[in-house]
Amino acid sequence: MSRPAEAKKKILLNAFNMNCIGHINHGLWTHPRDNSTQYKTVEYWTELAQLLERGLFDGLFIADIVGVYDVYQGSVDVPLKESIQLPVNDPLLLVSAMAAVTKNLGFGLTANLTYEPPYLFARRLSTLDHLSRGRVGWNIVTGYLDSAAKAMGLSEQVEHDRRYDQADEYLQVLYKLWEGSWENDAVINDRAQRIYAQPGKVHKVEHHGEFYQVEGYHLCEPSPQRTPVLFQAGSSERGLQFAGQHAECVFISGQDKASTRAQVDKVRASAIEAGRNPGDIKVFMGLNVIVGATEALAWAKHAEYLGYASAEAGVAHFSASTGIDFSGYELDEPIQYVKSNAIQSATRHLQNNDWTRRRLLEQHALGGRYITVVGSPVQVADELESWIAKTGLDGFNLTRIVTPESYVDFIDLVIPELQQRGSYKTEYETGTLREKLFHADAHLPGQHTGSTYRN
Repeated sequence: MSRPAEAKKKILLNAFNMNCIGHINHGLWTHPRDNSTQYKTVEYWTELAQLLERGLFDGLFIADIVGVYDVYQGSVDVPLKESIQLPVNDPLLLVSAMAAVTKNLGFGLTANLTYEPPYLFARRLSTLDHLSRGRVGWNIVTGYLDSAAKAMGLSEQVEHDRRYDQADEYLQVLYKLWEGSWENDAVINDRAQRIYAQPGKVHKVEHHGEFYQVEGYHLCEPSPQRTPVLFQAGSSERGLQFAGQHAECVFISGQDKASTRAQVDKVRASAIEAGRNPGDIKVFMGLNVIVGATEALAWAKHAEYLGYASAEAGVAHFSASTGIDFSGYELDEPIQYVKSNAIQSATRHLQNNDWTRRRLLEQHALGGRYITVVGSPVQVADELESWIAKTGLDGFNLTRIVTPESYVDFIDLVIPELQQRGSYKTEYETGTLREKLFHADAHLPGQHTGSTYRN
């Protein structure tokens, strides 16, 4: 008797966006079909959320920064002219409106813990988890911009690894609030007895650590997930250690399949080292996709987009990511690596001193430096499946190039092809974001460090 064929791994998909005009692929806001300058309207976000839900996207991953990109030319002139993540609005305030017009789409929200008191932040996330019926995730970041540190009253950015020490303690406080303050049966909502919550089931959190002093009760009753799904995007040695302890989804930036495979393996190993299963972390990679009904139409669209993109704006963004002002170099002058407290994965690519400004401009021809897949629906589906098979990735954070055209094209052309192959879901599963992603319980699993804080 023959064994049944093993089901294909389903590709996970987040739309990668930001509450601003220029996000990853800079300069495309000037394209006549792009509507990203409408980012400050509610309709821009509710229509996007409904579009993504039509495409059965797992989530909308919203990036954020605190501070400005003032490294390139030592000013904000280029970021202001090209709107390089400036202006940028708060991502968390978008969720209520988008949750109201959708039922299944998840929301991965970036918030910088360095500048957010944990006690109030815990309430904000619990509130959103309630309002979305359990569809919220938090992308944990510690920041990397000196401009942010100075704007928030610090003389300079906290040292890289030290920021992760602070983040570890921050998560301890949050776990105590989210997981331990209210017991599962604390709320009985009994009108006859005039008891909404049982006093003996609600506990004061007492935390006295190096970075935080917190005494108080969590202000929210338990939300559907308690702790939101935890996203993280650090690939340094210290960042991987943090991911192994805390992250449920990790976002990486890959440039080729071999090095991406190595990154994915390191993430899985970090989970094992923390006493978790390797599959307890879903790994996503940032990706551009330009698709047309035929290969020729896709490449024609690619050429059209290049005419509006700003390579210089992309390099200005990368300057802030590395802490190196590339504008001071001649086109073919080797760029000297400088150790900084910026993004470690970004500076690592420059350590051989074999990059030049010309090479960076070529890499940023589309306004950003993510891998770009161009082709027909069949060709794009082939390449996405290849990335999954050869790297161990679980899915992609799909960038916008022209908004909303990039997502419309992908949903109308690529999604049906992937569904036909069995590589993408044909309907949403029920439950919270965590249940959908992991086919498990709504709450943190028992092997996650956060579960040890439960009462």
